[in-house]
Amino acid sequence: MGHQKGKAVRPRRGSLQFAPRVRAKRIYPKIKNWPQVSETRLLGFAGYKAGMSHVIFTDNRAHTPTKGESISVPVTIIDVPKMKVAAVKLYGRNKRRQKSVLSEIWTDKLEKDLKRKISMPKKKKDTESELRKAEELIADVVDVRILVYTFPRGANHKKKPEIFEMGVGGADVKSKFEYAKTLLGTEIGVADMIKPGEQVDVISVTKGKGFQGTVKRFGVKLERKRTDRKTRGVQSIGPDVPRKVSWKVPMPGQMGFHNRYDYNKWVIQVGTDGKEITPKAGFQNYGVVKGDYMIVCGSLPGPSKRLIRGRLSVRPRKRVPTEAPKIQRISRVD
Repeated sequence: MGHQKGKAVRPRRGSLQFAPRVRAKRIYPKIKNWPQVSETRLLGFAGYKAGMSHVIFTDNRAHTPTKGESISVPVTIIDVPKMKVAAVKLYGRNKRRQKSVLSEIWTDKLEKDLKRKISMPKKKKDTESELRKAEELIADVVDVRILVYTFPRGANHKKKPEIFEMGVGGADVKSKFEYAKTLLGTEIGVADMIKPGEQVDVISVTKGKGFQGTVKRFGVKLERKRTDRKTRGVQSIGPDVPRKVSWKVPMPGQMGFHNRYDYNKWVIQVGTDGKEITPKAGFQNYGVVKGDYMIVCGSLPGPSKRLIRGRLSVRPRKRVPTEAPKIQRISRVD
């Protein structure tokens, strides 16, 4: 890291929390855990990252020095086009007490663009009879989720939809199943998923930067040009005994395109007309937000046009108010 005379000494860059630093398996992430909520509702959302801006609002947080004052906060705008519920999935326990799919009920009304993503079934099953069979298994069910897919064609110039699971909240399994039945084959918007003032956990894939060396990947200090060893690298990778390299030693490898969680992001506005918050020339590398949108405080991982998934916060911060602040102005400067 460098201990030369007259040069500052600092701790290493690159947190050891994230290991291994490997590429994500697909361009949008999976969400395995969902919060336990007694209210019957959807627990997640999905949208495309449009860009960033800043908002001036009246601070309504109780434990801040700027309470009641107008402050400027950086925000991220997420384009949340409508999604359609394709199936209801019932989970049970197998012999090893692991979660397994007991039943999967698909709707008859599927969009043609879905065949770009999955192989469409040639023979369609009767949805009503499948739901009756699923009701007989309700005693063995431990969790209920829905399978949804996006309509990206009108959002960000893309035709191929994404399909993924979404959690359902409820007091018990039966109430979850009854609520999921009403959603089967219908379209859901951002107002059905998230409300202003709530906290969400955002999960997405970061911007990929390819195979990088230790200087860019971990911030290893450059050696002087007259060094007898390599200039852009780690000088010592460990002792002779034991004859192994520790995982803590900075090494070249994949940088970016990782699955990352961003916890407790505050939703300050949810709307249905994206043109009211889009800059005059559109968002850079994205364009115009035409439909439903969401404004979240702070930055989010991933580049523009990438699908961002989220869920209701698992461990929300207690000092953040449950009511959204009063927005005075949204910047629409290009």
